[in-house]
Amino acid sequence: MAKTIFITGASTGLGQAAAKLFQSRGWQVAATMRNPENGAELAALGGVEVFGLDVTSPEQIKAAAANAIERFGSIDVVFNNAGYGLAGPHEAFSDEQLERQLATNLLGVMRTTREFLPHFREHGAGLFITTTSIGGLITLPFNSAYHATKWALEGWSESLWYEVAQFGIGVKTVSPGGIKTDFAGRSLELVPHPAYQASLDQALSTFMDPARADRASSAEQIAEVVFEAATDGKKTLRYVAGEDAKAMHQARLTLGDQAHMEAVREEFLGKNFS
Repeated sequence: MAKTIFITGASTGLGQAAAKLFQSRGWQVAATMRNPENGAELAALGGVEVFGLDVTSPEQIKAAAANAIERFGSIDVVFNNAGYGLAGPHEAFSDEQLERQLATNLLGVMRTTREFLPHFREHGAGLFITTTSIGGLITLPFNSAYHATKWALEGWSESLWYEVAQFGIGVKTVSPGGIKTDFAGRSLELVPHPAYQASLDQALSTFMDPARADRASSAEQIAEVVFEAATDGKKTLRYVAGEDAKAMHQARLTLGDQAHMEAVREEFLGKNFS
């Protein structure tokens, strides 16, 4: 019997790539997205059903979970993937921007997971995989709100890993580095502030360096890591995905926290803003 995966944020990028990969390997896919009309390409694939879901809406989470379970009978893996980046000086963020970042990246994941926990407990099996980010293990300047959600997801996932194992339920995170998608345009909200403009420009010039982009992974490469996490049968919590992410994570471990922070400040801000 084919297994089924429920994916949030499946309209583009990693979510879409994962939906296509799992479908190609014989899985059934519940592909969710805010605007289901954007899922026509996925809906045309056999075994794929598209559902509308804005993860900032608890009501839509409940409805999408119930509809997916009714459609497929059972769900084996939930892939929490929906998210976006809020960037800029923390001083510039409005309450509404902060709340939306938390509601999408953190609360959406927590609520979606909570909705499927009874289903997994009843079946004595199930796996949650969450896209965090290398930004949940290291930090860069002007990404404080984004990092807050991703570090929170890492801690939340680690704690959840302990408590649900007794029911045969697994918890895993996939932490990509750069992905060659339109994330920086479609899924990044950049908020300026005049007092920080010079240092922000300096950081952006480093972040957008073409050489840095060349080290990024394709969405398909990261989707392969998601598939590995879903099928390897291991109890591993963290899957650092992409050569750039692995290098950044190893640098943090090797240098230690403070020395790594100094190195990041030097790389992104130079000596003019120390």
